[in-house]
Amino acid sequence: MKPNPFTRHGILRGLDAASKSNTSEGRFGRMFRTLPRAEFDQNLMLKLGDLMCSVKDPKPTPETDNPPDDEENMGISAGYTYLGQFIDHDITFDPASSLQKENDPDSLEDFRTPRFDLDNLYGRGPDDQPYLFQSDGKKLLLSTRQLTGSDFDNNVRDLARNQPDPKDKDAAKRAIIGDPRNDENVIVSQLQGMFIRFHNRMADFMPNASFQEVQQQVRWHYQWVIIHDFLPTIIGQPMVNKLLPASNKPDLKFFHWNIRPYMPVEFSVAAYRFGHSMVRPEYRLNTTLPDRFDIFSMDPTTSLTGFREFPSVWAIDWRLFFNFGNNPDQFSIKRIQPAYKIDTSLVNPLKDLPPSIASKINNLAQRNLLRGTSMRLPTGQDVARAMGEDVIDDKHLKVGKANMDGQNTNPTLVSIDSAFKNKAPLWYYVLAEAQQQFIANNTPIHLGPVGGRLVGEVFFGLLIGDSHSYLSQHPQFTPEQTFMKDGKFGIAELLTQAKLG
Repeated sequence: MKPNPFTRHGILRGLDAASKSNTSEGRFGRMFRTLPRAEFDQNLMLKLGDLMCSVKDPKPTPETDNPPDDEENMGISAGYTYLGQFIDHDITFDPASSLQKENDPDSLEDFRTPRFDLDNLYGRGPDDQPYLFQSDGKKLLLSTRQLTGSDFDNNVRDLARNQPDPKDKDAAKRAIIGDPRNDENVIVSQLQGMFIRFHNRMADFMPNASFQEVQQQVRWHYQWVIIHDFLPTIIGQPMVNKLLPASNKPDLKFFHWNIRPYMPVEFSVAAYRFGHSMVRPEYRLNTTLPDRFDIFSMDPTTSLTGFREFPSVWAIDWRLFFNFGNNPDQFSIKRIQPAYKIDTSLVNPLKDLPPSIASKINNLAQRNLLRGTSMRLPTGQDVARAMGEDVIDDKHLKVGKANMDGQNTNPTLVSIDSAFKNKAPLWYYVLAEAQQQFIANNTPIHLGPVGGRLVGEVFFGLLIGDSHSYLSQHPQFTPEQTFMKDGKFGIAELLTQAKLG
């Protein structure tokens, strides 16, 4: 049986069907159960998705003489796109998803716990999956295969991989990890490796501790990064402050449950797919290699597509993806690569995904829109009204890039079809709302009030609903002092410590 490609891309079984269940909650559910469900014609979703990926991305020239790329978001570094993907794989997984499948999301069980517990890293633990661990049962396993090229880290190793029959020349060397999706591309693959090394660093730092004690500290440091680094970057510090007051008790207005938190479809099918618009067409992995590499292409020598043993010289220099205090000139090859802006466009490679992660529908924007339609999500306008937020006027809802040219040439959503009058798909609306920041102020772009609250409430809801999170067990927790830099612990500090693991 051919494996379903959606299982590698964070898609969840049953999230493509309208809700029929009368249950009050489940592992999947709805935050806005009483709002009317939007109805959109399938062909209209295909048309909109095509327009969202229609603009060809120009081939960039070397940074040394390249004018600033006006699609770059100077407020968000490129690594946050893939940290967001890593986090998504931690809280969502289902091995039986299909865009065509009809099912009831409210009554389904998610095979991934909706908690920030790093089960994409630990799997089912050393007793049940000992092959993920070293012989001591305490440290996680990596390959002995060295990756080179990074001036940041001279001890990069590949993920442990299976060894297929040498007679099968086409067999891929798949990663042996807690979640196979974390080998989907070279960037998230190496990020998985760094989290493995951070666990091993913590094990060395706590030599007399049990595996469970080390695991708890790794999880709590990871949760700290989410609250104090990832969320402020993606939804803005003011929204974080609204959702997590000084009491450290989250203030949730819309995400409520009876027994345990569920996975809201407004989040998983719409709001948290904002990261697709942040993907760059090309990335520089390190400064040793002269070229950038395609995020997706059919050429394995230039594509960062994963699920394989990639070239050993592709070790990532994380200073090109996150801010470690290095701020070289924007024309330097050592610069921090920004993510692309959160707007109503996706880079052209996402219009034609390669076979390793594609389906019958290769266009990622079309897939997102069709999924939202089949789930009959409410419109963005209805969710905004339910939240008490100002609704964006149709004349400001446009399709295209958040740059100066786009302000003049981007078509309005309603000009594409009158069916969109005061009625925008929720995923599109979240992107368009973020785009308003560029139109208004030409500032760095993060999620707006609707998208930011949807993402923030779910994150904090899952954390406070998890009896093992630090917000529940130890609200006054702070990271290990020796791991911090200038009183701060974020993803850059975690990666710095991981180098020692």
